[in-house]
Amino acid sequence: MGIQENYGLRFGTLPPGEKDAITDVPGVAVGHATVIAGSDIRTGVTAILPHPGDLFHEKVQAAAVVLNGFGKSIGIPQINELGTIETPILLTSTLSVGRAADALITWVIKHYDQPDSPIRSLNPVVGECNDSYLNDIRARAVTEEHVYAALDGASDGPVREGVVGAGTGMSAFGFKSGIGTASRLVEYAGRAYTIGVLALPNFGRREELTILGVPIGRLLPPESDAPEGDKGSIIIVIGTDLPLSHRELRRLAVRAGLGLARTGSRGHSGSGDFVIAFSTANRVPHHEGTIFLQETRLNDAHRGIDRAFQAVIEAVEEAIVSALFHAHSVTGRDGHTREALPIARVLELLRSRGVLIQPGD
Repeated sequence: MGIQENYGLRFGTLPPGEKDAITDVPGVAVGHATVIAGSDIRTGVTAILPHPGDLFHEKVQAAAVVLNGFGKSIGIPQINELGTIETPILLTSTLSVGRAADALITWVIKHYDQPDSPIRSLNPVVGECNDSYLNDIRARAVTEEHVYAALDGASDGPVREGVVGAGTGMSAFGFKSGIGTASRLVEYAGRAYTIGVLALPNFGRREELTILGVPIGRLLPPESDAPEGDKGSIIIVIGTDLPLSHRELRRLAVRAGLGLARTGSRGHSGSGDFVIAFSTANRVPHHEGTIFLQETRLNDAHRGIDRAFQAVIEAVEEAIVSALFHAHSVTGRDGHTREALPIARVLELLRSRGVLIQPGD
């Protein structure tokens, strides 16, 4: 279980999945490649695979939302034009986006190409955040081999969080950040569905940090240096097995901004805030011979979709905080150090406000 179980933090009222991770969504897998070299390289790549099959020929319905567009992600326009994703999703460092996308294309052709359906057009999906405070970003240390390692090593088990993969060099609210994940269960017509989130937070000033409604950042000592915390970014990936259309997935993605705001984000002008949402239900075949598609989807005229909105908000909030709770202090480029969140002190502050779960609750 995640930080709810380990630290007594409860984000909302919906129950988490077994792993409290995006991999609670059946078939979803996550892999990391962490790149640490010398004193200046602190970076990596993270891969999210929506299902274990041929994603190009069995696409997943998807949507993307740009909360603030100061970013260099690849693949967003076609996701919103066609409403599908046809490759794994990669997260990495800003100046490694091009190399990651090229490696992803090579990997997809190798694994998904078919003699009777050769791949001649492809929409690689790559999200990024800028890790240059701790990482020599100009070195572009993420290689093809790192991308392949993240993709080939992807697992549907517990997700490693904190200083790993794309999160290796990231910071949030003046503390060391990294990868964070969470999930929620929602029930429709007697069946449980999962909504999972994976977040890469790299934004915010210390005084903005809010946890469970408590202004933690203002209650902690101020930063000794504040290197443009308003110019960070966050990539949020939402996965679910709930049958949703492109339009409905976009509605879920918009709600991610509400979970983001709960942690103290102001959506700064210099922040690239991107959300990608996909559903593993109702896969879309690539073959052109399929004229009509029939599918079952949630009737969002029914107010039950509000539970899915709630699940997204809760899981996004938790995933961001989880990235902070799982990260350790890191020293990187030019001797820059980003300290870990002082968890003991944070828990003390939260306990004094009466927001921690008591044993037996």
